[in-house]
Amino acid sequence: MEFQNILFEREGRVAVMAVNRPDKRNALNLAARREIVQVLDAVQNDPGLGVLVVTGVGGQAFISGSDLNEFGRMSPLECYEFTNTYGQRLYTRLEELPIPVIAMINGLCLGGGCEVALACDIRLAADTARLGQPEVLLGIMPGSGATQRLPRLVGPGKARELIFTGDIIDAAEALRIGLVNRVVPAAELRAATMDMARKIAGRGAFSLKMAKKALLMSQEVGVAAGLAFEALAETAVFCSPDKEEGVEAFFAKRKPVFHPDQE
Repeated sequence: MEFQNILFEREGRVAVMAVNRPDKRNALNLAARREIVQVLDAVQNDPGLGVLVVTGVGGQAFISGSDLNEFGRMSPLECYEFTNTYGQRLYTRLEELPIPVIAMINGLCLGGGCEVALACDIRLAADTARLGQPEVLLGIMPGSGATQRLPRLVGPGKARELIFTGDIIDAAEALRIGLVNRVVPAAELRAATMDMARKIAGRGAFSLKMAKKALLMSQEVGVAAGLAFEALAETAVFCSPDKEEGVEAFFAKRKPVFHPDQE
């Protein structure tokens, strides 16, 4: 697929979606968001894909936020519709993809860009990256998921601090508070991210899909309901070809060969 604002490529069972607006520090405009919808459509309908990596083109920015040339001129009603459709719903769709999603944070990760990263399953950051929710500095607030996802990730107190102050933190601090999973030298970020992506993509596709559903469920329901869903998910996985192959490979002392199109 070819787009104006997004680069999309595939390496085996790993797909990479990169925001391609380096002259705007990869700020998301409406056209880019619409192209992301098309990418997610393609990813969701491709059973051969095991992992999606999200990043930005160039070394300056992952995604620096929303394009204020568009966002700043919206009426209140337009802002609501935009935030609801191309903010919250879009990022929730990214979060709910049936495959794991890794954010490869190669630079500025601010505002709506940080909210994109929060919607990913795993976040790897370059040691030069900077992250934050600086919306209050513009007299606005996060509106695409940060008030809900950030507290679950770093705790309510730290989330309030970051959102209320608008402070931008470096990668080391992001790692310390749990905002990112791993920090690596910038020159090694892509290799480290792709190594992890390929490792995950080599696992059983159906088991990953059901594990992700159970993990998402844990954010929405109580422990008892979550455990009930986990038991049902495990039962479904137990009946899958992946389970047969995994157990057979274990006893044969060989590496399992999973088939993503068999669920």
